[in-house]
Amino acid sequence: MRSSLLALSVAVALGGIALPAAAQDARDREVAELRAQLQALQARMAELEDRSDAQSEINIAQQQAAASASSAQVKVEPRNGGLRVTSADGNSEFSLGGRIHFDAYAFDRDQADVTGTSEFRRARLTLAGKAAGWEYKMEQDFAAGSTTDGFRDVFIAREMLGGKLTIGHFKPYRSMEEMTSSNEILMMERPFASATGVYAGRQFQQGLGYQTSGDNYSFGTALFNLRSASGPRNEGMGASARATWAPINDDASTLHFGASYSHENLNKGSADFSASAVYAGRRGPSQTIATTTGASGESIDTIGLEAAGSFGPLFFQSEYARATYGQELGGDQDVDTWYLMGAWTITGEHRPYRVGTGVFNSPRPNGPGGAWQLTARYDTIENKDVAGMEASSTTFGVNWFMNSNVRMMFNYTRGDNEFLGDKTNQFAVRTQLSF
Repeated sequence: MRSSLLALSVAVALGGIALPAAAQDARDREVAELRAQLQALQARMAELEDRSDAQSEINIAQQQAAASASSAQVKVEPRNGGLRVTSADGNSEFSLGGRIHFDAYAFDRDQADVTGTSEFRRARLTLAGKAAGWEYKMEQDFAAGSTTDGFRDVFIAREMLGGKLTIGHFKPYRSMEEMTSSNEILMMERPFASATGVYAGRQFQQGLGYQTSGDNYSFGTALFNLRSASGPRNEGMGASARATWAPINDDASTLHFGASYSHENLNKGSADFSASAVYAGRRGPSQTIATTTGASGESIDTIGLEAAGSFGPLFFQSEYARATYGQELGGDQDVDTWYLMGAWTITGEHRPYRVGTGVFNSPRPNGPGGAWQLTARYDTIENKDVAGMEASSTTFGVNWFMNSNVRMMFNYTRGDNEFLGDKTNQFAVRTQLSF
């Protein structure tokens, strides 16, 4: 019995010693496994860090390559409804634009034989830009012809001496309304103090011009051949100058004054130059007011005065011109013309001023319904040396500017030919897109 008890005691004691030893071995194995897992995790993390650094270097390289590729590519962007493309270095660019003016007319006839019709008054494509330090512009009016008959502005130009030198085919600097773009004029047709009257048929000439401007003034002068791009080669020479001053000019108000002078010296054998009046609107009856023949080799001298103002939604513009038409026999003939024109933009928009050229642009609509404008003009032209040689027109109009590129126009014109006693009325509508 005692032996059994002793044996049992020894066995228990030995078991108590063996159990802690086994537990220690298990813990050692766990620690070793944890250390191995930690080392594996550290190795994995190092591998991921290496990969991340490599990827970052790749990303940076890709970004640099993309930036380099972007800087080496041309830039294409919209411009006022058209398109402009600029080279990667910014030294060359071109823009594509144009205008479509589609007109319809109806007449209330008196003595003159007139017929209502519809036509494309203008259908132009314009390519403009800069290259090799020069600006350029090429404009073709397909409504006037597909070759030189349709040339409008076709020139190169360069900034110099604080202004811009222009060489090619362009408008001589004279008459405020003449210098205003056909996209911006108040009425469908210009008054008699422009190429619609005293400068009839002499809107664009070939030569060179210089124009400069400041904060509130502009000045332009031109020396030109009297032939247009499609005219006869045996023409004379001309010169013109125009100066403008705006003593008031801010975002809400502009007051403008201007003066111009034009001298046109015909060669013998040149075409005849005339002042004429299309007194009842385009395609209506016309009256020749005075003529200087090419055979005479005489000259035409014209002086012009301008006054205009834009005050909030109200606008007025007026010009006076006297043109002296030289005569081979007898005394020279003086032609006087003047007009007074006004507008009220009933939706409140203001007609902005371009001081660099001394003209006004159309109002830009503020609301989704566009801008609405009421217009009126009285226009008259008279040969002071031929009794009764006088014509006048009174025009009322409505302009709807749907947006900055699209406009609808309606004009009613009452034409009066004092020389013939004709009184013809015209109703006209224009749909206009410019871009």
